[in-house]
Amino acid sequence: MPTAAGRIPRVRTSPTAWDRLGTCRARLGLDRNQYIVNPGLFAVGLPDAGSPVVVTANYKLTFDTVRFALAGRDVWLLVVDTRGINVWCAGGKGTFNAAGVSEQVRKTGLERVVSHRQLILPQLGANGVRALDLRRTCGFEAVFGPVRAEDLPRYLDQGIDEAMREVTFTLRERATVIPVELVLGWKPILGALAVAAVLSLFGYGFSLGAVWSRWLVAAGGTIMGLFCGAVLFPLLLPWLPRAFSLGGAGLGLAGAQVLPLFFPHAPWPALAGAGMWTAVLSSWLGLNFTGSTPYTSPSGVEREMRRAIPVLAACTLLALVLFVAGGFAGGSA
Repeated sequence: MPTAAGRIPRVRTSPTAWDRLGTCRARLGLDRNQYIVNPGLFAVGLPDAGSPVVVTANYKLTFDTVRFALAGRDVWLLVVDTRGINVWCAGGKGTFNAAGVSEQVRKTGLERVVSHRQLILPQLGANGVRALDLRRTCGFEAVFGPVRAEDLPRYLDQGIDEAMREVTFTLRERATVIPVELVLGWKPILGALAVAAVLSLFGYGFSLGAVWSRWLVAAGGTIMGLFCGAVLFPLLLPWLPRAFSLGGAGLGLAGAQVLPLFFPHAPWPALAGAGMWTAVLSSWLGLNFTGSTPYTSPSGVEREMRRAIPVLAACTLLALVLFVAGGFAGGSA
């Protein structure tokens, strides 16, 4: 649409099939780093000089969430170059900041498009943007909107309230991250299965059947660890210990109790090694989940990692020793 600063592209406020496909791919962790939109100024509906300006990141999943939430509204949407990172993470990493917002204000000529000097920024990006710096560098005042994009229409009508400021991590929100946790976890998992295949060669005598049986025990422990750490951990998070590594380890130990039911004839050292590996993998995935939660601090995560990683490394070594010992203990899976 034409403005005093030139033509501004208007965006759709309803998802296309391509948008839905892109969302699915992003949720599965496929090409997430390339799922971006060009930064700049966009029109939602038919905004004029007095219409509000909402600021967001150029991660397309975030961009889509915001524009779809603004359906039926006349709003300017200022997209900041966060290098394809969502608002919350970009704020923490410093790519969503006053300098970046000011740069887009200048590049788009926003001061010639609107008659007011106010920008509505996402609350989850407040840790990266200093309102004073923004006012000094571009002349616009920063006001922080709601946590969730779905609350933007209500915010535009009546302003902020406590419910809009509340950061949640509901069962549905936790379940949303499970697919990407599973997909991202498969590369190291394949490496672990390859190591297990090599270790399965060690044992009394040699037969493909015995090697296959030993490998199945290790594969069973690996799959159980992935299930406990990437699926059960997010779902059960509110009821687990505060330390993510302990919560993951506990789930892994519980899941390991199922292994003898699937491999009743496996020697106990192999089962013990596979069970310990289940707990280690589940604990590691639980520790990795700290980056997906809205209430962990970098210092707390770093402290827990310093404590947990040496223990997990030692347990991994012990699991390998037990698994190899199982090959010399007789029996099969």
